Amino acid sequence: MNLHQFKFVQEAVRRNLNLTEAAKALHTSQPGVSKAIIELEDELGIEIFARHGKRIKRVTEPGQQVLRSIEIILREVNNLRRIGDQYSAQDNGTLSIATTHTQARYVLPGPVARLRQAYPKVAVSLHQGSPDQVARMLLEEVAEIGMATESLTRYPELVTLPCYEWQHMLVFPFGHPLLDRERISLEDLAQVPLVTYHPSFTGRSRIDQAFALRQLQPNVVLEAIDSDVIKTYVRLGMGVGIVAEMAVLGENQSPDLVARPASHLFGHNLARVAFKRGTYLRHFVIRFAELLSDRLSKESILRAMAGSHEDYDI
Repeated sequence: MNLHQFKFVQEAVRRNLNLTEAAKALHTSQPGVSKAIIELEDELGIEIFARHGKRIKRVTEPGQQVLRSIEIILREVNNLRRIGDQYSAQDNGTLSIATTHTQARYVLPGPVARLRQAYPKVAVSLHQGSPDQVARMLLEEVAEIGMATESLTRYPELVTLPCYEWQHMLVFPFGHPLLDRERISLEDLAQVPLVTYHPSFTGRSRIDQAFALRQLQPNVVLEAIDSDVIKTYVRLGMGVGIVAEMAVLGENQSPDLVARPASHLFGHNLARVAFKRGTYLRHFVIRFAELLSDRLSKESILRAMAGSHEDYDI
């Protein structure tokens, strides 16, 4: 048996048992993948996959145990590479970060710039996606560190750590009638068009839950994953925007829009960083996490990585 066989089995499962797609992902041929898997099954004396004719239909019970072992083996192979990189390359390499657009646009620029100052030989690769895609990129080791508000705690294979709290803000064009209200209510917002995030992004679930608890139906006329897009359509008069505070505070303030805090309506959100459980973290990965929040330290990160709980509080 060899690492190529293990990778073929793992990728076949990742690609929903589609060997053609697995072969494309691994830059090899479909017959080669199929042959390697069969040879591994013959050597182990079990069927990893149940088949109907030549088509793979499902993972067998012994196959599930094989997959767990393969996951450990390949994870440790990658850890060995990282250890080698760290001690032979003198902090030279690539930091791969999986995150959402909001984090990449408004939160990460400062920490990324400071990391590059501390580790000038380290390149940074940003992978943007939905929170669930961020989790998958960590699990598939496309990225070493992930950052998002939603979803990450739902994956037991990830170690998640609280990073910082934030609230939503209401964004209005000048002269909007609701600006005359001293305290804007959910009932007020239910009467106007709203422009906000796609349901899987940037705390949107809290917004929906708040309206649902009051048995109100919000009139969301436009959904987007990009805060700048939301602000653009607010400027056009399409509705009241609901965006993350980092998109409208500090240097991101918009002189032609008015922003009001909305924590009394939607509560606070918690952004988290995440790592794949059992992964060896190079020095600059830990340092980058420390740069994200003063709540994170090397000691707390390593303690969490060594633990067995799905979630941690700092």
